[in-house]
Amino acid sequence: MISTTTPPGKAIATLAGGCFWCLEAVYDGMKGVSSVESGYMGGSSADPTYEQVCSGDTGHAEVVRITFDPAEVSFKELLEVFFVIHDPTTMNSQGNDAGTQYRSAIFYHTPQQKADSEEVIARLDAAKLWSGPIVTELTPATAFYMAEGYHQEYFARNPRQPYCQAVVAPKVAKFRKHFLERLKKA
Repeated sequence: MISTTTPPGKAIATLAGGCFWCLEAVYDGMKGVSSVESGYMGGSSADPTYEQVCSGDTGHAEVVRITFDPAEVSFKELLEVFFVIHDPTTMNSQGNDAGTQYRSAIFYHTPQQKADSEEVIARLDAAKLWSGPIVTELTPATAFYMAEGYHQEYFARNPRQPYCQAVVAPKVAKFRKHFLERLKKA
């Protein structure tokens, strides 16, 4: 388990939207984000392994824990990106990744994050951007368990891996296309 202490001047967001490699790769490139860690949240057992989470028996979701500077990027801006880079209308799946570990979820850390999430979801649902309603789970943050080391910065270290080319790279490209002004300077 990782400490839930927030660094001074920073805030934490924890999001689940399918495979954590995709979310990590996108948020790593976002201005105002200082770190992104892949891990597990929302389950019933302590210190789960990737294999246990993938079994679907622990109830954990693959998540990213985002440390960000609210003076540079707001929680709502993080959510705007979140709702563009994954499908929030599919229950417990993203593309070919199926199971509760791939659910769409926002694990809020503060009452304000909960309120912001409810507002963004209501606005997007009202806009009818998708053919179905948003099914993103909104739940209080619980213990965060860091994923194994080989999952951290996976896309950055394995850009030519077939899954990364077929699934992660298109999400990163979509983020860059839609949010050019929010990219970190190289």
